[in-house]
Amino acid sequence: MHTKIFQMDIIPGDPEANRKRVRNWFETEANQKAPPVDLVVLPEMWTTAYTLPELNAIAEPAEENESTKLLQELAVAYNTNIIGGSIAVKKSDKVFNRALVINRQGELIYTYDKLHLVPMLNEPAYLSPGEKSVETFELDGIKMGIIICFDLRFPEIIRSLALQGAKALIIPAEWPASRTLHWDVLSRARAIENQMYVITSNRIGSYDGTGFAGRSMIINPWGDVLAEGSTDQEEVLAEVLDLNYVAEVREQVPALKSRVPEYYSSNEGGFAK
Repeated sequence: MHTKIFQMDIIPGDPEANRKRVRNWFETEANQKAPPVDLVVLPEMWTTAYTLPELNAIAEPAEENESTKLLQELAVAYNTNIIGGSIAVKKSDKVFNRALVINRQGELIYTYDKLHLVPMLNEPAYLSPGEKSVETFELDGIKMGIIICFDLRFPEIIRSLALQGAKALIIPAEWPASRTLHWDVLSRARAIENQMYVITSNRIGSYDGTGFAGRSMIINPWGDVLAEGSTDQEEVLAEVLDLNYVAEVREQVPALKSRVPEYYSSNEGGFAK
């Protein structure tokens, strides 16, 4: 699976300008002499950036919107699957941070609304959390899962995707530079503990005093970083993934098969005293 990540800066609060940048990027990449691309991944909130106070006014309609239409058009034109990062969408009086999954035929096959909102950014004041559990989806017959940024800190939902058969986990993000260490360690840990590929697309640049970490990554099921972006440059990460390697690693170290969940105490809803 030939995968490309567009590690980009984002123009705050200007969806049309950011859509134009993504369209231009596809056109530029199409002119490069390279093998056909199977999967393109964009970062979190790539149409608006984290302009939280403005989102109620500039979020797109949830059911039909220009950003989804653009990605559907590009998927067909370039014969590639697209993980459309995430965008702000509005449904009734709620704004959601929604990830988009579009196949080669231009079909929107899966959406995921970010479950865990960031208290440090006061996200709950501007966004509503997702209202459904994470599920796997298939692109070219390969089971995958997607979470968004802060969700990376919650291993339970990622393990759920692994147990559903996901071979790759996609993470669009706007992860801050001040917590780069956490980004690096947690991304690799999720690949190792779930024995799956982890593909992250993080933005660069800064907004409202917050700098972003970049360092988008493609990590294999053994925890090796196959490709890694810089901290401050727009760039393209590309790698050909051998999805058969997932089964090899899971056979070599059968951690998932060795689970004994009947002995795990969940303590749902609170902290251990």
